Amino acid sequence: MMRLRVAGFALAVVVSAACDGLAVGAGQEQAYRAPRTPDGAPNISGIWQANNTANWDLEPHEARMGPVVALAAAFSIPGGLGVVDGDEIPYLPAALEKRNQNRADWIKLDPEIKCYMPGIPRATYMPYPFQIVQAKDNVLFTYEFTTASRVVRMNTQEKSPAPAWMGWSVGKWDGESLVVEVTDHMPDTWFDRAGNYHSDALKVTERYTPIDANTMNYEATIEDPNVFSKPWKIKMPLYRRREPNMQLIEYKCVPFAEELMYGHLRKKDTTKKP
Repeated sequence: MMRLRVAGFALAVVVSAACDGLAVGAGQEQAYRAPRTPDGAPNISGIWQANNTANWDLEPHEARMGPVVALAAAFSIPGGLGVVDGDEIPYLPAALEKRNQNRADWIKLDPEIKCYMPGIPRATYMPYPFQIVQAKDNVLFTYEFTTASRVVRMNTQEKSPAPAWMGWSVGKWDGESLVVEVTDHMPDTWFDRAGNYHSDALKVTERYTPIDANTMNYEATIEDPNVFSKPWKIKMPLYRRREPNMQLIEYKCVPFAEELMYGHLRKKDTTKKP
């Protein structure tokens, strides 16, 4: 009888511990507290990268043929689950027609092909790393593609002097989350290679929330009354690059795009004999 009681007690302890572990796991995202900077803000500095297919298409999509048939499977488009909350972007009818035209002519129209700065939020989920560096009054984001960068000005009422490719970013801390409001975008950037686009009325509200030492949740709420019927949101995790020698590598792609964009303007050599 004594042995049964001891065994029963031990089993109860194990079950209780397991339940406690499940409870901790369920609340892990809320419970995590990031290390602090000297001024007391959550420290999210480091090199980060998304791991999804959002740069090809924000919405759920099947794998499909790439732009060059002769390359067969090379540069084909991988399928993806999508990162849009609710799966579908709420376009206005006329805007949806333009998106479909963009998609059909993607290889000619996508700003990424031309090496334009990617804008926000696209810079976050392109297949390249980006770096966050924090100071007391500013947070610097540096992106590998086109060596783009932006400064998030913290707790300021300063207004944008002019529209910019990477927008105008004003940030604040909300508990463990860095919240950034990005306005004054250039209308020429896209959200992805599927032709999803916006106007100059775009407003993006980003939220970066660390959930453990090497993972952040990223959310961006998109508002643009000229293009969308209502605000919509994208969500994805971002992962810290942990290689001991990790650093951003320059990706100045302008020379790669010059022939495509300006080759037709080259002066013809009139000295050659026919």
